[in-house]
Amino acid sequence: LRSEGKSCESSINLGYPCSHVMLSCCEGGDPSPSQPIRIVSLEEEQDKCKDNGPCKHICNVVEGNVVCSCLSGYTLMADGISCEDINECVTDTHTCQRREHCLNTVGSFKCLQELSCQPGYELKDGECVDIDECETGTHSCKVNFVCQNTEGSFYCESKQRCMDGFLQDPEGNCVDINECTSLPEPCKPGFNCINTVGSYTCQRNMLTCSRGYHSNEEGTRCVDVDECQTGVHRCGEGQICHNLPGAYRCDCKMGYQYDSFSRSCIDINECWNYPGRLCQHTCENTPGSYHCTCSSGFRLSYDEKHCEDVNECDTSPCSQECANVYGSYQCYCRQGFQLAEDGHSCKDIDECTQSAGILCTFRCVNVPGSYQCACPEQGYTMAANGRTCRDVDECAIGTHNCSAAETCYNIQGSFRCLSFECPSNYRKVSDMRCERISCFNYLDCQNTPVRITYYQLNFQTNIVVPAHIFRIGPSPAYAGDNIILTIIKGNEESYFSTRRLNSYTGIVYLQRQVKEPKDFLLDVEMKLWRQGTYTTFLAKIYIFITAHAY
Repeated sequence: LRSEGKSCESSINLGYPCSHVMLSCCEGGDPSPSQPIRIVSLEEEQDKCKDNGPCKHICNVVEGNVVCSCLSGYTLMADGISCEDINECVTDTHTCQRREHCLNTVGSFKCLQELSCQPGYELKDGECVDIDECETGTHSCKVNFVCQNTEGSFYCESKQRCMDGFLQDPEGNCVDINECTSLPEPCKPGFNCINTVGSYTCQRNMLTCSRGYHSNEEGTRCVDVDECQTGVHRCGEGQICHNLPGAYRCDCKMGYQYDSFSRSCIDINECWNYPGRLCQHTCENTPGSYHCTCSSGFRLSYDEKHCEDVNECDTSPCSQECANVYGSYQCYCRQGFQLAEDGHSCKDIDECTQSAGILCTFRCVNVPGSYQCACPEQGYTMAANGRTCRDVDECAIGTHNCSAAETCYNIQGSFRCLSFECPSNYRKVSDMRCERISCFNYLDCQNTPVRITYYQLNFQTNIVVPAHIFRIGPSPAYAGDNIILTIIKGNEESYFSTRRLNSYTGIVYLQRQVKEPKDFLLDVEMKLWRQGTYTTFLAKIYIFITAHAY
């Protein structure tokens, strides 16, 4: 190596045995004892594979040397460091069974089930085998051809060979080649090509040029006269001259046609000539062309022929909601509104007026787009359904202003503070009852009530009369009992009256309709005739007539 001008330095750290051999080969003999041999320690050998060393997959130190190896499914490349994938499908090291197709993957392979074969093959015993189209007669070769099978296909070989000057047509026949037209320059300048069977001949031209041609400068051939360029044409105003081999043609511009009477180009009315075929909606003729227009609610499409719907809702023409329809739009309103006469704006629906008292039990308040039910300011609260009013029991919730000596009695929409006091010579036996303590003589015992009882009634105005409101009688009742009922106080306006149902039962009834809220305190006296003596009872009835129950 030194003789070749190369270094004997190793690119990797070697142990003593390998360094000895390397120097021997490098110097061409045994190394002299004076030559330094580097001894590698165990720690240095372990550092060689630190972070996998130079290896891509696996690094090992063998006798002081770094040896790279690869993971399963890979093989070591020629550089001794890199690894490349093993194609098990090509090397036939896969384990796929019959009717399975091997698919190579990086570091491994997959076995896929074969379900079908490519064209030109058929599945037999789980394998794809070639179809011999020539043998099965499924080829497309014609009569003058012979079928030749190939792997996965076939080709048609002609039965005969054509001589020079001939070529084979699709039917297998040999036909003459016209060299005069197929070759770029079959003859020299000044010679005319004449095709013959299987060949051609060249004959010198006779320079007699036909009309529309003239001889070239060399006098060897006739060339076309460009009448349009030289200005010898007879095209009229508005016409376009087109040169042709040996002639010329006068054409009208696009959108015009030649009028033989006036010998000029006149405009073509495309809209008349092709009604309904050029434009989807309306066709308007223009000089040399036409223009398509669209009806209201549409705009011209990119092809300038068809019309597409315009979404008018993009410009917000409606005060609330807009629905685009084909060629137009429709405004509509949210719940609680109705479309105004202009078809664009929305006006509020007065549900309270339209419902005529059906929506709310007390009062209906119209609001934009809806309505709200309201209750009297005092004594009622709105029920959960938002439509009916529910009486507030001030006595139960403690919002009354009755004193400790008074009893709170709830009525529709309000309350009353009642005071139950027993008169002299009476004692209170319950919250609503007083009993006489004593009487002074027989007449006093018959005429003064033995018991005074308080009652409370509550009903609304305008109830149908007569209406039974209170039933009264002795309890218990005995055979021979007889009662007399009298309203002795509180009926000055004669709203109430009494009637007996039988000898021991009577009622208090309303005989006049009460149209306004009103409070009454009736003193109803019942005289009970039992076993030859009268006993008097007094019922003090509080009657509270309130407005409509909401």
